[in-house]
Amino acid sequence: MSLLKLGIPKGSLQEATLDLFARAGWKVTLSSRSYVPTIDDPEIECLMVRAQEMARYVESGTLDAGITGHDWVVETEATVEELSELVYAKQRLARVRWVLAVPEDSAIRGPRDLQGKVIATEVVQITEKYLAKHGVKARVEFSWGATEVKVPQLADAIVEVTETGSSLRANRLRIVDTVLESATVFIMNRPAAADCWKREKAENLILMLQGAIAAASKVGLLLNVHRDDLPGVLGVLPALKKPTISALSDPEWVAVNTIIEEAVVRQILPKLKAAKAEGIVEYPLNKIVL
Repeated sequence: MSLLKLGIPKGSLQEATLDLFARAGWKVTLSSRSYVPTIDDPEIECLMVRAQEMARYVESGTLDAGITGHDWVVETEATVEELSELVYAKQRLARVRWVLAVPEDSAIRGPRDLQGKVIATEVVQITEKYLAKHGVKARVEFSWGATEVKVPQLADAIVEVTETGSSLRANRLRIVDTVLESATVFIMNRPAAADCWKREKAENLILMLQGAIAAASKVGLLLNVHRDDLPGVLGVLPALKKPTISALSDPEWVAVNTIIEEAVVRQILPKLKAAKAEGIVEYPLNKIVL
């Protein structure tokens, strides 16, 4: 039987990834001490690997494919194929940024002010390429973690990853510049990507994962409305594309089915009621395949 060897990111992306797989239709179970999770798909074999190391194991062929950050593909300079972005992170469905940050009272205002300074970061290669692009020479030191607390005593600046910037602000740090924008990506090594079965298996998996991501922030709305009041109801609804309108047993009434952002439901429902919609039902979504 053919088998796709897949790396699941261990660490900050772990819980978000396992939740995403569950919403996509795959149950991945991990015991507290195991790096080999079970998955309810006999055609997939999983291994937990740190996102920082994923690209190397995929490149070497130890894994056929894996999920990691684009930033770690760049940092390790691994030769892999990025089949697709999967835009989710630890806290929310968004890209992340590696930013140059300094203490609030620092005199550093731009990359050229880094000349001769010390920079602490986990992404040494990315930072050195950034400095080279700006023609700046500085000492880049690898940081094992807790990078925010290393300035100003141990470093003049840091390059750190952020989703919202809240941790940097909490540590009284100021963002000077964005070094790299990154998203979670699905990667494969070239031999696996050239294998028709493995490629199709990976692409089908990506399709379901993307569908789960697309549905994560949305809900479905189903409602009934008299035909005379339909224009008013349609004027209220923001649709994914266009609402589905279906005839009911009473020819004077129709059913309207649409998809909207969950965050706007509380504003939309009173307006729909005022527009004379009836029998309004909100329902959750697992996947939206576009």
